[in-house]
Amino acid sequence: MTGDKKISAIVEGSFKTAPAINDSDDIKFMVVTCQEYHDRDYAAKGFKIYEAMLRQQPDFFVHTGDVVYYDQQAKNIDLARWHWQRVYSFPTLVEFHKNVSSYFMKDDHDTWMNDCWPTMETKFMGDFTFQQGQQVFLEQVPMGDKPYRTFQWGKDLQIWLVEGRDFRSPNNLPDGPGKTIWGKEQIEWFKQTVQASNATFKILISPTPLVGPDRPKKNDNYANEGFYHEGELLRKFVEQQKMYVVNGDRHWQYASKDVETGLLEFGCGPVSNEHAGGWTQGHKKPEHLYVNVVGGYLEVNVIHSQDRPSIVFTHRSVDGKVLFEYKPIV
Repeated sequence: MTGDKKISAIVEGSFKTAPAINDSDDIKFMVVTCQEYHDRDYAAKGFKIYEAMLRQQPDFFVHTGDVVYYDQQAKNIDLARWHWQRVYSFPTLVEFHKNVSSYFMKDDHDTWMNDCWPTMETKFMGDFTFQQGQQVFLEQVPMGDKPYRTFQWGKDLQIWLVEGRDFRSPNNLPDGPGKTIWGKEQIEWFKQTVQASNATFKILISPTPLVGPDRPKKNDNYANEGFYHEGELLRKFVEQQKMYVVNGDRHWQYASKDVETGLLEFGCGPVSNEHAGGWTQGHKKPEHLYVNVVGGYLEVNVIHSQDRPSIVFTHRSVDGKVLFEYKPIV
């Protein structure tokens, strides 16, 4: 009723901001990917993973993309918006995001459709276009002028969140110096900001893998032959800068070490066990330090002991159980 002063509902929440760049604080953050509505754990509540992460009280959270899956759900822009609304109405997600600072990235399924690029043509998505997908993401997840960003959390941690859809070449072009995923402007920004950073630990968070290994039939990321040229240049640069890579997109958890550069990459795995797949359980390649076809999340901790910082990468299950832990020698 117009003019009614009766309060119908109250929602309260809080979030943590980053410490000053000269402060040596302990930092804990979580990373997830691939959140399929139909593969949720609870019919009415959503996903277990958010309960587990909230119990650990992270300082911040990163969703690497495939936040929603438009492919089967959104054939026009109104359905795309509705898809976000129904996923983020689940109580487990509402409670989590009321209390945790969050960064969101996008990948193919929450831009438009599987393995998409800006000039791709298809009738599969009906009236919904790639450009509308870009628009809806910015409506749902405001992020400023650029889709690629960097944030420093205290003296010892800086993260880079990169954009893998907006600037990419068609996947089916022959590989070579002119074929790109990130685009020239983003690559130059990335190199300049990384080289200017004085953070102890630098982490590249990517929607898709740089190291893998990935499946041979895929041709969509730097771990595949289709973008090998640019991927090789970036892997060398990232390793030279003593960075770590955390990535989404793959529906299994893994930690791997690139055989050529020694670059370490940690794939966080999908949001639910029901959504896990795409890799044969037990199939461990030479690059793998750990591989597990399971849902869960990656926890990253920067810890200070006797005034010395260290970093720990921990793969956890959807219930929060520790599945694998890696502490690099610094």
